[in-house]
Amino acid sequence: MSRIGKKPILIPEKVEVKIDGDIVAVKGPLGEMRRSFRENDIEIAVKDGCVVLNAKRKSRQALALWGTYASHIKNMIEGVTKGFEKKLVIEGIGYRAQMEGLKLLLNLGLSHPVKAAAPDGVKAQVEKNVITISGVDKEKVGQFSAEIRALKKPEPYKGKGIRYENEIVRRKTGKKAAA
Repeated sequence: MSRIGKKPILIPEKVEVKIDGDIVAVKGPLGEMRRSFRENDIEIAVKDGCVVLNAKRKSRQALALWGTYASHIKNMIEGVTKGFEKKLVIEGIGYRAQMEGLKLLLNLGLSHPVKAAAPDGVKAQVEKNVITISGVDKEKVGQFSAEIRALKKPEPYKGKGIRYENEIVRRKTGKKAAA
């Protein structure tokens, strides 16, 4: 049994949740999100200002999806009220980022600058050596920031590359001179 799925999800003020068959739509001050859920495993209903999820069947798959669906709906509600944000730090001499229209232009020591276009609903901003990625959809924000980080992961000797703001890069010692 899912502990997360059992708990009702409170709907805050200024947020509207509509369920139309297998599609759940959440509308709030920052925007609107829609997501399709498999209808035959989990029953989703709005009761008394809360979203309630119940497993229709007690199969292994239905019980596994119960908590997952509850987390997705919580993230949708949080996204339209507060939004999500990830910060990436660029370290290294000659490494820099800048906005070129809606695209992110990255100079990462490669033979060419790399252009990255943000998906719909995701905004990127650059201040000095910090890239801030924000949006209402947690998955899109996380995926886009992971794609940017994957362009130049931090290396363990000097720490050069792109890392998350609170990420700790384990440093290795370099070659030692023979005595």
